[in-house]
This record gives sequence, C-alpha cells and structure tokens, in this order.
Amino acid sequence: MIKIYHNPRCTKSREGLAIVKDSGKEFEIVEYLKNIPTASELKNILKKLQITPEELIRKNEAVWKENYKDKNLSNDELINVMIQHPKLIERPIVVNGNKAVIGRPPENIKTII
Repeated sequence: MIKIYHNPRCTKSREGLAIVKDSGKEFEIVEYLKNIPTASELKNILKKLQITPEELIRKNEAVWKENYKDKNLSNDELINVMIQHPKLIERPIVVNGNKAVIGRPPENIKTII
C-alpha cells in the first residue's frame, strides 16, 4: 500500500496527495505533524529515499536557522531534531513498497505509483 507523509497546509503536499488519489491505488495518509514518525520510521524512510538525514531537512525553516544551522550534528542527532521539530521534514514523502520519493516537484510521485 502507498503511504504519503502529508501536511495539509502545504501546497506541494496537497498537490502530491492529489496525484496519489488520482492513481486509483489504495493509500494511507500520515499527517506527520500530528503523528510524528519514530526514529526507526525515519531511518526506514531515509533508506528507501537513499538520502542522508540532512537531505530530508527543510533548511529554510526558522527553527533550523536559529538552532541548528551551524552545528555539526550526527545522523542520529539530525533524526532526533526532525522528531522534535517535525515541520523540518521535507514534504510530501510518498512510500510505495521498498521505494520512496519526495514530492518536490509533485510529479516525482508518478515515478513510484
């Protein structure tokens, strides 16, 4: 089943959700700001995305710039930062089996559904 990590307030995330809905396939919506992924879930997502934790962080967010920008953090520390501040997680993320993409641009989602 397809899973989309979604923020309903984000335009790109809403566009990504529309692509998933239009696919006609069964899917699950995870509003990650309400249901924050665990460290294990984030590690699993990162493995499927084939990226580092730092590549999943939204670096233009004020909380990142004010608190973490100039720090040299380990991967585990970066994962903990995303758990503490889930709005730092890039969105939307769509997972389908062993593959995942970040829906920026939303058309990326079409590559795995």
